Amino acid sequence: MARRIDVTGADGVRLAAWEFGDPPKTGSDPTERTSVLLLHGLMGRASHWAATARWLSARYRAVALDQRGHGRSDKPAQASFTRDAYVDDTEAALEQLGLGPAVLIGHAMGALTAWQLAAKRPDLVRGVIICDMRASALGAASQREWAQWFKAWPVPFATLADVRKWFGEDDPWVERPNPARGEFYAEVMAESPDGWRPVFDPGQMLRSRETWVYDAHWEELAQVRCPTLVVRGLDGELGRAEAQEMVRVLPRGRYAEVTDAGHLVHYDRPDAWRTAIEPFLESLQDT
Repeated sequence: MARRIDVTGADGVRLAAWEFGDPPKTGSDPTERTSVLLLHGLMGRASHWAATARWLSARYRAVALDQRGHGRSDKPAQASFTRDAYVDDTEAALEQLGLGPAVLIGHAMGALTAWQLAAKRPDLVRGVIICDMRASALGAASQREWAQWFKAWPVPFATLADVRKWFGEDDPWVERPNPARGEFYAEVMAESPDGWRPVFDPGQMLRSRETWVYDAHWEELAQVRCPTLVVRGLDGELGRAEAQEMVRVLPRGRYAEVTDAGHLVHYDRPDAWRTAIEPFLESLQDT
């Protein structure tokens, strides 16, 4: 089961957090269990972590956050979508929910937020797991491609089956079919009077993305003092050479890879993902 807990983020934005597992027993001390905060990537939502959070909740206090502009969190038109805003939101969630020092598990943009917060507030972060996020700058061409990709979406989709088919099979920006990708995007659609549309504003997603794609993030990575695991899918966006360089730059970096996985490592290969990260989580129990 998952229960919703609202958090007040930076500049008053309301954020939806989801705690998995049974509620704590009356009188129990929530600090007795290590906390894990799960941060989705751009366009994602907390529910994308459901499979991971379920097994985590047997041993850890597992919370997933809908970040600003995503899922059921607020999407105010004038909200800030800077890196500082995302990092400050996560800091607020850890403090308001009494999670720190926590393990931060982030996918893509969520991973960048995780290591930036770990560099800023080492007292709040026990460990970090980086899932398929690059530290190098992606550049203007990448941002233009994303803008073109959003314009290519055939919205509104008539049915969820159409969503699954387009993102899983027909998307011209993807080299080969991936049914898990179709399911991933079906989770971020909501029914409207004229069909199915994303729960986020594509313009806000581009605004979020432009705050990191033009810059490299090696300096912040080097400031992360806690144990950090870099995980990549062999067919993902993070190449092996860059991943291994990230491990070298991290003061306490480790490396893992998942075969037969793309960018959505945790989503399309949940069992292999668990195998990759569970030993790292176990090792943090003694730190």
